[in-house]
Amino acid sequence: MKRTYLLKGLDCANCAAKMERKVSAIDGVTAAHVNFLTTKMTLEGEEARMDELAKKAEAAVKSVDPDVEVKRIG
Repeated sequence: MKRTYLLKGLDCANCAAKMERKVSAIDGVTAAHVNFLTTKMTLEGEEARMDELAKKAEAAVKSVDPDVEVKRIG
C-alpha cells in the first residue's frame, strides 16, 4: 500500500535526505521517498501495518526537524 504526505515546513534538502534514510530504515517500510522540491513524502508498506508505519515515519521526520508538520494527502 502507498500513502503520500505533505511535509509542511520542510526547508532543507539535506534534512529531506536524512528523513528519507530514517523512514526507509523502519521495519515494515518497503519504500520511502522524500521530495524536497514538492515537500512530499511517499511511504509504501504492508496495508495491515500502514497506520503504525505512518506514526513511526512521522516520528522519524520530527527527529530530523521537529518543526515539520506531516499531513496525509493521499
